[in-house]
Amino acid sequence: MPEGAPDLGTMNVVVCVKQIPDPADPGALDPTTKTLKRDGKLILDESDSYGVEMALQLVAAAGGGEVSLVSMAPNNEVSGIRTALAMGAASAILVSDPALKGTDALGTAKVLAAAIARKSPDLVIAATESSDGYTGTVPAQIAEILGLPSVTFAKSVAIEGGVAKVQRQTEAGYDEVECPLPALVSVTAGVVEPRYPSFKGIMAAKSKPVDMLTVADLGIDAGRVGWAGGGQEIVDIVAAPARQAGEKFEDDGTAHERIIAFLENLKIL
Repeated sequence: MPEGAPDLGTMNVVVCVKQIPDPADPGALDPTTKTLKRDGKLILDESDSYGVEMALQLVAAAGGGEVSLVSMAPNNEVSGIRTALAMGAASAILVSDPALKGTDALGTAKVLAAAIARKSPDLVIAATESSDGYTGTVPAQIAEILGLPSVTFAKSVAIEGGVAKVQRQTEAGYDEVECPLPALVSVTAGVVEPRYPSFKGIMAAKSKPVDMLTVADLGIDAGRVGWAGGGQEIVDIVAAPARQAGEKFEDDGTAHERIIAFLENLKIL
C-alpha cells in the first residue's frame, strides 16, 4: 500500500464489486452444498453501483486518476463487472477459481485484500453489505488485513488534503469522521445517485482490461479458502414460517385497552 498522502492531483480508487444472481429470477440452491447456485449469468450487485459512482466522482473531483474494480466470482463471470466498467471504471481484477467454492466472509476478505494490494490504491470503497450475503463484515476484514483505517456506513465522502472526510450514518443522524489516506470506506445505498451506462460506455467496456487471477496467482494457499478454509458446513435450510393473519376488530371505544393487553402479552410493555 502507498505510504503517506496521495498526489493531490490524482486519486486512484479501487472498488470492491460483487456479481450476484439476478434477484428478479427465483434463486436455486445447490442440493449438495445448500448454497446459492452461481452457475448462470451474474449481474452487478445494486449496492455496489453506489460505490462505483462515488469513486468516479472522487476521481473527477481530484482532477485525475483511475477507478479500478476487484471482484471474486465463479466461472470467469464478467457480466456484472462489464456494467461497472461501462459506468466509467478503467479496469478490473477478477479472481475466479474452483478452489473458492464455499469460501466464507473472512476467506473472501483475504482474497480481495490480496487483489487490492496489487493496485496500491489511495482509497478502497465497498458497499456496506452484499444483497445476497448480508454479513456486513467483509469491508472491515479487508481493512484489517491491509492495515488500513476503516470507516463504515458512509453517507457522504470527500477527500481534502490526503484526508477522507466522511459523514457516517447512525441511528441518531450522522457522525463526522476523518482519517488519513490510504483508507477503506464502506458506503450506504443512496450516498450518490449511480449513473446509467451510456451506449458509448457499454461499447468501451468490452475492450477494457479484466485481469483474470487464480488463488495461486495471489500466493494464497487453497487450503485457506473454500470449504476447507472456512471450517463450516451448512447442514440444513428451511423455509421461513408463513406469517399468520392478524386479529381484526372494530373499535368500540376499548381499542387502546386491547392493544395494550396485546403488547403486554408479548412482553413488549
